[in-house]
Amino acid sequence: MRRSWALLTGTLAGTVATATAAGTALSWHYSTVLISPRPRVAYPERVISAQGDAVTVRRSRAVAQPGVWGLRQPVGDDGTEQLAVLGDVVGADGGYVVRSWLSGPRPVTGPAVVDAGPFDPDPSVRGLAFTEVDVRTPLGPAPAWEIPAPGGDGIGGDWVVAVHGRGSSRREALRIAPALHAAGLSQLVISYRNDAGAPQAPDGRYHLGDTEWEDLEVAVRYVLGRGARRVVLFGWSMGAAIGGAFLGRSRLARRVAAVVWDAPLLDWRSTLRLQAANRHLPTPLVGPALAFTGLRIGFDVDRFDLVRNPPAVRPPTLVVHSDADTAVPVAGSRALARAADALDWPLRYVEVAGVEHTASWNADPSRYERDVTGFLRDVLG
Repeated sequence: MRRSWALLTGTLAGTVATATAAGTALSWHYSTVLISPRPRVAYPERVISAQGDAVTVRRSRAVAQPGVWGLRQPVGDDGTEQLAVLGDVVGADGGYVVRSWLSGPRPVTGPAVVDAGPFDPDPSVRGLAFTEVDVRTPLGPAPAWEIPAPGGDGIGGDWVVAVHGRGSSRREALRIAPALHAAGLSQLVISYRNDAGAPQAPDGRYHLGDTEWEDLEVAVRYVLGRGARRVVLFGWSMGAAIGGAFLGRSRLARRVAAVVWDAPLLDWRSTLRLQAANRHLPTPLVGPALAFTGLRIGFDVDRFDLVRNPPAVRPPTLVVHSDADTAVPVAGSRALARAADALDWPLRYVEVAGVEHTASWNADPSRYERDVTGFLRDVLG
């Protein structure tokens, strides 16, 4: 989610501000941060007061975004956090923003971080029955949530396999899960290597989709084993890169009937250039950083440019992206939409205004859910 990308770029910005090393060292560090699964915890916002259902927070770009958001805060010395759900902005005064408090623990005065995932810890918080299951990946069992369709037992029917983004978790899927459930779909919300509770990669590093797709393949095999008639892939951010690799490499790719991608990472090179430019970092370090990454994890960045190198299997796809995304460039989604006909890729594109990475649901939940379920209804019938 947005939080993990903010930590990535914040780490890099701090490094540039203090580093005295040469560009090679900076590029190496950029590579290290990129492939490290455990970003440091940061709370850049500050709650000034919480009275009644009004929460006053020091103004920032993140705090002033429209829509429904989570506000995560540390509440102990042991790493414990609490998560409140905040509604839209109801007032502003100079350097402060006032938002409505909708649910969850009342925010407390002190540090906080805005979280695009406002729901915690599992589907029960969204009123959904679920079963915690293990999907046996090539590296060992990885936890997943199995959410059966209404009135069903998770056998047969159409299934959504949900894949979160870099540095995020299964919580990412909790925003859309009730709408998918109401649409009659069973869901498998997966974890993958290097996630909490999942097996660690042998080298302890992210491979940016280049190996993680194997865990998605096993998840698709799992739902097929549950009698899935048709499979929908739903991916956020790097979850789309994982999905793209699956569509290009897996023998099961043709079992996928539809794809939904939210703020998809379609090209690693342009993504890192965007982040460098937005944080006033030297863009020349991107090329060497990717070269170092390739040497360290065997990563071929050119395979992850889905416009120039589209996957072999291209099911009907919905792409949703915000024009204010500073983590993954909206230009990539626009380029894919323009090229779709030439690529023989049935694609519907929805652009959302004014919010950050993977936050299109947050900006307008009802519209987002209509866009997603309407697309799936058109494709699946």
